[in-house]
Amino acid sequence: MSHDAHAHDDKNNGIFKITMSLAITCFISGIIIAGAYAITEPAAAEQRVKAKNDAMKELVKDAESFKAIEGKEGWYAGIKGGKVIAYVVPASGKGYAGKIEMLAGVTTDGKAMDFKVLKHAETPGLGDKMVGDKFRKQFANKDPKDMEVVKVPTDKNIQALTGATITSRAVTNGMREAVEAVAAYAASQKK
Repeated sequence: MSHDAHAHDDKNNGIFKITMSLAITCFISGIIIAGAYAITEPAAAEQRVKAKNDAMKELVKDAESFKAIEGKEGWYAGIKGGKVIAYVVPASGKGYAGKIEMLAGVTTDGKAMDFKVLKHAETPGLGDKMVGDKFRKQFANKDPKDMEVVKVPTDKNIQALTGATITSRAVTNGMREAVEAVAAYAASQKK
């Protein structure tokens, strides 16, 4: 066997060994990651459920329990004394830096109560002020028709956050759509 052929075999052998050890490493890593996921994912899912329950409880303080509404994904009825006292539904709007995801609290007669922001990427110090009480409290007891963003303060509408009109509109539009959807649903339940 010539010297070249021998060197070629060694080279192939070396590549094979490297490939095998990489494959084994990947396989073991995969098992470790899958194992970690199997352990952490239920806990993470539980955390998400807890966070959602806490958010719902914050939005409808008087509710004794929450019941998922069949056929309406992510919708819940707040129950007290066996009666529906409010609804908690997903809401969203297109903000300055992407989608703003919220939970909206809505009365059974189709008025806004409050909202909780679950996820956003708005500008710190400007758009992220939407989570503050001052902005959120403007929504309490408002009809969808009054949920309009204005720059000049009025008692009737929603005053925009300074320097964050797009964020203000996104939240307001998301809330208006959620309240309208609940109003339509509540009306259909009364028939």
